[in-house]
Amino acid sequence: MRASPFAASLASLALLSSCGGGGSGSGGSATPAPGASAPTPTPGPTSAPCSLISRAAAFDEIIDDWYVFPDLLARPSIASYTNLDDYIDARVAPARAQNKDRYFTYLTSIAEENAYYSSGASAGFGFRLAYDTSARRVFVAETFEDTPALGANIDRGSEILAIGTSPSTLQPVSSLMATGGPYAVLNALGASDPGVTRVLRVKDQSGITREVSLAKTDFALDPVSDRYGAKVIDDNGKKVGYFNLRTFIEPAIADMREAFAGFRDQGITEFIVDLRYNGGGALTVSEVLGDLLARDHVGEVYYNLSFRPSQSSLNETYRFASRAQSVAPTRIAFIGTDSTASASELVINGLEPYLKDRLALIGSNTYGKPVGQRAFDLTACDDRLRLLTFKIENAEGNGEYFDGLASSIPNTCRASDDLSYQLGDPREEMVVRALDFLAGRSCTPISAATDDAIASTGRTALGQRGLLTREQPQTTAEREVPGLF
Repeated sequence: MRASPFAASLASLALLSSCGGGGSGSGGSATPAPGASAPTPTPGPTSAPCSLISRAAAFDEIIDDWYVFPDLLARPSIASYTNLDDYIDARVAPARAQNKDRYFTYLTSIAEENAYYSSGASAGFGFRLAYDTSARRVFVAETFEDTPALGANIDRGSEILAIGTSPSTLQPVSSLMATGGPYAVLNALGASDPGVTRVLRVKDQSGITREVSLAKTDFALDPVSDRYGAKVIDDNGKKVGYFNLRTFIEPAIADMREAFAGFRDQGITEFIVDLRYNGGGALTVSEVLGDLLARDHVGEVYYNLSFRPSQSSLNETYRFASRAQSVAPTRIAFIGTDSTASASELVINGLEPYLKDRLALIGSNTYGKPVGQRAFDLTACDDRLRLLTFKIENAEGNGEYFDGLASSIPNTCRASDDLSYQLGDPREEMVVRALDFLAGRSCTPISAATDDAIASTGRTALGQRGLLTREQPQTTAEREVPGLF
């Protein structure tokens, strides 16, 4: 239910997301074509269409006309750059210095991005890694189904002890962390290309140490795990719906509908929505999750989207729509961390005006991305510019959470990510604290001022712990699925 006549075309190009400096997006179709409704940049007439000068000239025009912070643009000379990525980064550097564009504007591949949003297409070992710099250790935070990692029985809680290209070249993770920090580990794992092989020395949760050779392969990331994505937790006789969403991509819609239909059939009204690692994704998919959690608020404002003044005719309001599977929550505990970004934050922020103190953020402060991108394509060059073009606010006007959501959510409970238990296990610390909130038990609040929030520090200065990601992700999957390898 949209208020703007521009709605149909905007749905094909407006996106939210991601963490680790990402931004992102897809459209609402099975094979997104976000640039279809956006003005197409025109290469300069004096150069080859895909030359650096021609591409820069084409995107310069788009940036000048559409960037959401027009007063925060630099004007460097393209002659000083050898690649387009660095040039675009330089153009938006003033906004990045003010914490408003942390690599949310970026250049990507049209084909690669479309493949990710339509099917979750990724390449890697199939796990998500977390690090602890003080202990110089790296652990598996999550493993995805039908991947080399899970096939080798490497799952959440396993520790990566050493990495090499062969058994004779294994380098201890502790040494890598000591000499180069998390990025040394990241580099040792190799490029995100099918066929890249590494030997890993792994310590399982059982304490058994073994060496495993893994080759990166193409796989389709399931946005809702078949193992723990949707389940009912019995909390002293009360049924609580637990839902874990990894990323906002098109295949998630069917999974969400199925999960919430089950919750509704069982009469469940209290929920844990686990977005701890969710870096964002498609705006259209986040709308479905909002609708499913707002049966009693159909027709009310979910979010307002606003462009720069010169493009204000495109401003839009999305109102909660009726879905057959929607539930009417009495309480919701959202699990979040500094990897919870963009579309994930939109859902939390969009529901807060209606649940107030019946909603809580559990874990730590979120990333802080109340802005989104529009796509502009140079098809002949396989170039897609993801450019920050709009801001997002909830029904009460909250939309300046560049430092994360913790300070604007009435109830928060601090909790650590307990890798000793599987996601969704009622013994895992974040789930325990979520259950405490739902039951009215006390907890220690999150302090946004002292939290290791990426929003204010940047990933390289994160401190002691976090998901292993680049400050400037290289692929769509890296942007939307923090810690993915």
